[in-house]
Amino acid sequence: MGLAYPSFQNLYENDVYYFQLFKRYFFFQKILRINGSVPWPVDFRSQIINWNRIEKDKSSYPGGSIGCYINASGGLKIGSNVIIGPNTIIATTNHAQNDHTKIGESKGVTIGNDVWIGANCSIVPGARIGNNVTIGAGCNISTEVPSNVVVKRTSSAQESYPKKGFA
Repeated sequence: MGLAYPSFQNLYENDVYYFQLFKRYFFFQKILRINGSVPWPVDFRSQIINWNRIEKDKSSYPGGSIGCYINASGGLKIGSNVIIGPNTIIATTNHAQNDHTKIGESKGVTIGNDVWIGANCSIVPGARIGNNVTIGAGCNISTEVPSNVVVKRTSSAQESYPKKGFA
């Protein structure tokens, strides 16, 4: 696994999932070359733009879930033990206000350690997510999310509240 994916390290020794992970991604990524230049496992149905602008820990592999779109042109920092759910969008730049064919101001995105991002989330330029955060499915993150919180979407709004057992 180290030769095929030098920027990936499994968190758990002797984990059966490690081999399954290798088997799931290797053919599409290393043989068919879908996301072939990315040095960590990426699902063939996901797309990563400017992967070399992503600073990440070896235990995180953005794009590993189905249908993720990650545009790291503006810079993306991802901590350790970050899990990104399917169909999540992370955008680090936006288009220029007066000319939609040009890239506007780059704000980047920062995601802390021990973060779980649910399915169908959107994280837009300038977002900062703290450590030990759980983001529920369908949330839109555009500002700062403090550490040790849960963010969830209800029928009328998006709420965040402290995690139990953390100060």
